[in-house]
Amino acid sequence: MEFLIAHWLDIVTTILGLAYILLEYRASLWMWAVGFLMQVLGIVLYYQKGLYADCGMEFYYLSMTIYGYWRWIKPKAKSQKPIAITHIPKKIIGYWSLVTGAVWATIYWLLVTFTNSTVPLADSFTTALSLVGIWALAHKYLEQWFIWIAVDIVTSVLYFYKDIPFKASLYALYVVIAVFGYMKWRKMTLR
Repeated sequence: MEFLIAHWLDIVTTILGLAYILLEYRASLWMWAVGFLMQVLGIVLYYQKGLYADCGMEFYYLSMTIYGYWRWIKPKAKSQKPIAITHIPKKIIGYWSLVTGAVWATIYWLLVTFTNSTVPLADSFTTALSLVGIWALAHKYLEQWFIWIAVDIVTSVLYFYKDIPFKASLYALYVVIAVFGYMKWRKMTLR
């Protein structure tokens, strides 16, 4: 019982995270509401565990949750339909790769310089890549699943290391769901 009390926030955010990824798999708008609650609680959890970049990332996720919801329901002017699943335009891949690398380096420097983080490299990597991942999700780009697979693998290992076992297990499960999510979304993608 003591273990459950000590890990209650980890457990609740894990349950919300599972609901979130299943709703994402289905491309459901409810994903955004569940994500919002998960992120609010995640701010507290990550701050308590000294994952400062992840904690800061949750604030970005909150704003992207609002943006993503709006983007998904906003009809396109010509078709009056919400956006469809498409591919990331090739012309922006290089740009976003550079931005991701610069953000990773900046966050790493901030963590090393201004915090007592014991995992600045992994924490900054997952945070930088997640910035692009949530943006790609908000735009319903198929390739967002590849971004999340990379983030989820590293995050799972990181969270086991930082004694957040439930969320770590969830991120391991995310990898599997992301593979299936990619296959499902690929069938739904506009060519």
